[in-house]
Amino acid sequence: MSERFYLYNDQEDTKTRYVSFMGEEQRFDLAITTTSRYYGKKLVMNTLSNRFAIIGTDDLDEPGYLEHVFQLSADEANELRQFLYEVI
Repeated sequence: MSERFYLYNDQEDTKTRYVSFMGEEQRFDLAITTTSRYYGKKLVMNTLSNRFAIIGTDDLDEPGYLEHVFQLSADEANELRQFLYEVI
C-alpha cells in the first residue's frame, strides 16, 4: 500500500455553540463552530437535516444561499438568516 498523501493534517481547539429554536416555519437544531480555519466565518451544521455550510455575513447577504445550502423555503431561510445575523 502506498503512503497516504495529506493536503493538511492540523489540529486546533475550537468553540462550538449548540442551539435549538422553533421558528414560525420549522425547528432548527444547530451546531455553530468557531475556528481560525475559515477566515472568520463559522461552520454551521443543521443536525436535523444533516446539512452544513461555512458561513459569514457576506454569505447571509447572498440571495438564495441559505435556501440552497440547507434546502429551505424562502420563509424558513429568512428565519434562519435572522438568527445567524445575531451570532455571526
